[in-house]
Amino acid sequence: MAIILQESLRALFYAPFYVALARDAFTAEGVEITFASSPRPQDAAVRVMEGTVDVCWGGPMRVMDTYQKVANCDLVCFGEVVTRDPFLLMGRTPRLDFKLADLMSVKLATVSEVPTPWLCLQHDLRLAGIDPASIDRVTGQAMARNMEALKAGEVDVIQVFEPFPSLLLADGAAHIWYEAARRGPTSYTTFYARRGTLTSRRDELLRMVRAIHRTEQWTAKASGKEIAQSIAGYFTDLPPAILEAACTRYKALGIWNDTPLLPRVGYDRLRDGLVSGGFVSPGATFDTAVDNSLADTVIAERLPSL
Repeated sequence: MAIILQESLRALFYAPFYVALARDAFTAEGVEITFASSPRPQDAAVRVMEGTVDVCWGGPMRVMDTYQKVANCDLVCFGEVVTRDPFLLMGRTPRLDFKLADLMSVKLATVSEVPTPWLCLQHDLRLAGIDPASIDRVTGQAMARNMEALKAGEVDVIQVFEPFPSLLLADGAAHIWYEAARRGPTSYTTFYARRGTLTSRRDELLRMVRAIHRTEQWTAKASGKEIAQSIAGYFTDLPPAILEAACTRYKALGIWNDTPLLPRVGYDRLRDGLVSGGFVSPGATFDTAVDNSLADTVIAERLPSL
């Protein structure tokens, strides 16, 4: 029986997962995958709990949220891919000496599609001694709308992920102010499944982690252009030059892990942001929500890249 593998949403920062699919990494490891998409990002973890899908790739944020809301939650993260925050702040005017305190004097439009980017940014602000409530913030608009609002001068800076930064830079319409990846490890995307699935289908999940590890190694060596070419079939609406620029930027920022090991420091940084933003309390602990045993096994095998 095939493993039903679900994406939370279609996003370019998930590139290594699409590389694995495009380059048949799972098939090479002898595991059959049926690929599915969640109707809505907020439904992704629920569908795993209900058994509609076996494994999801997405944020540990969704895992912590489910522990908060579902009494019998037993979701567990078991293979990290995106190890740093992929969001950027793009401003209408250059700000080469940008500091977080600068956000106190501008109008900021934040992401409405998912909560993690703002939760992480508001925690950055708190750590810098800034009250997030002091920011003049526009909420409730999609990133595409915020991009148009920036161009129209309705806001001063927007929070977006790729390809929006590369599209804006190509048009000469905005400048990079802040790259959230530079804060350090912040666990953003892993595989996750119910703990019982890790037991009952352990051999298949081990093969999945083996495949993603080999893909991570390939991605670490590949150029932005090679990554873009591999995943182009999943982003047919993007011009090749934009896709290449976006992949090159993400590679330079180190957002993709080169092993499937989920580090405690990255998980705890994410959890701290979710807690300080009032999204969860107290938040599922690392020991509750993370299982690195499959990653440990695969890393010890010293596998070649794809």
